[in-house]
Amino acid sequence: MPITEPTTRRGFLKLGVLGGLGLPLSDVLRLQAFAADDDEAEAGATGKAKNVVMVWLSGGPPTIDMWDLKPDAPDNIKGPFQPIATSADGVQISDKLPQMAQVMDKCTIARSLAHSIPAHGPGTVYMNTGNKPSPAMRFPSLGSVASRLLEAPAEVPPYVIFGNDRNGGANAGYLGPAWNPFQVRNDGGRLEVRGVTLPEDVTVDDLSDRVRLLKTFDYRMSVLDQVAEVVSGIDKFQTKALDILRSDKTRNAFNLNEESAETRQRYGNDGFGQSALAARRLVEAGVRFVTLGKGGWDTHRNNFNSLQGRLLPPIDRTVSALIADLDDRGLLESTIVYVAGEFGRTPRINGNQGRDHWARSMAVLLAGGGFEKGAAYGTTNNEGMEPDENPCSPEDLSATILAALGVKRSQTLETRSGRPMQLFREGTAIDALLG
Repeated sequence: MPITEPTTRRGFLKLGVLGGLGLPLSDVLRLQAFAADDDEAEAGATGKAKNVVMVWLSGGPPTIDMWDLKPDAPDNIKGPFQPIATSADGVQISDKLPQMAQVMDKCTIARSLAHSIPAHGPGTVYMNTGNKPSPAMRFPSLGSVASRLLEAPAEVPPYVIFGNDRNGGANAGYLGPAWNPFQVRNDGGRLEVRGVTLPEDVTVDDLSDRVRLLKTFDYRMSVLDQVAEVVSGIDKFQTKALDILRSDKTRNAFNLNEESAETRQRYGNDGFGQSALAARRLVEAGVRFVTLGKGGWDTHRNNFNSLQGRLLPPIDRTVSALIADLDDRGLLESTIVYVAGEFGRTPRINGNQGRDHWARSMAVLLAGGGFEKGAAYGTTNNEGMEPDENPCSPEDLSATILAALGVKRSQTLETRSGRPMQLFREGTAIDALLG
């Protein structure tokens, strides 16, 4: 089902939050508690989502071969893949994504996304923050903004990423390191939380220093258990900060052995599948924003063999399993699943049977969290070169995700120096995407 944009769109101020003062995490937690009433007053009344699972396709996925095929284009554009019908009326996707086709009635494809930065690092920052990179300012990621604004249970970190920080795009920017994500690594099949990192000169002995407490963490949970006696005299907010890293609630989310063999198999037994299953468990525990990734999408050569052999099968299996599982558990209505990369790839196939960088047209997948179901928003022209109907930008899409999370559209941010900032310098939320 295609989505058409209304003739007029509601005007509004840019989204944002106050905070990010660069304080020790314990003091930040104190400020979070004091600011809870103000944040609640600033939250929108219509947001249906509480959580986000972002699936990041690093390298620039060829969405023309995934979500927006062009079967009537010339051979040097359309490629060998064919569109197939899905569970969403009128929405077709690649024949290499048959399991995704079965859950498309729960999804929306935004096919008219475009920007002007076909470079990996800057494009990654742009898509993760909703702001064009600037040498004068580092902007916060959507996950950092969500963790700053949305209240999370005390026992869990608000923002978790699997893997690295994606060229800085996952970090908190001018909000300060207190809002950086907890990083998780897969160590031989065992998921480990690395924690939040601030200045390097903090040791275990500093845990008793109220001023410097939690300026940095790069300890595993087991290490924190061994030094628990150090914090006996620390006030409740400092103890709360430690509890985020030490709680059974957080650890249990990573214990995938609690899942049935059928469920683990459904997601896949590789690192990507394990991460997606852990992401669902983290959402159940109350984590607000989780990012996991699947790299290898920079297909300048052998694009179609790479897609068919190693890239699309895990996406087809794991993302469809995640969406279906969230839906079965009654969590999809409150959880946004967002599948994106830093840019798309050239409609024209190069001489190496590959596709090169192309940001002027690309598509992303959205499911749950109040987004329209079984729909496609926008179109590209006949050759997929550029948007045709309802063009939208990373700013627009980012504003829409935060609107779905209930963020009031008039909020603003402050840097640690007190400079007021609009959350997005350009763009507005796309009301037609929100059901």
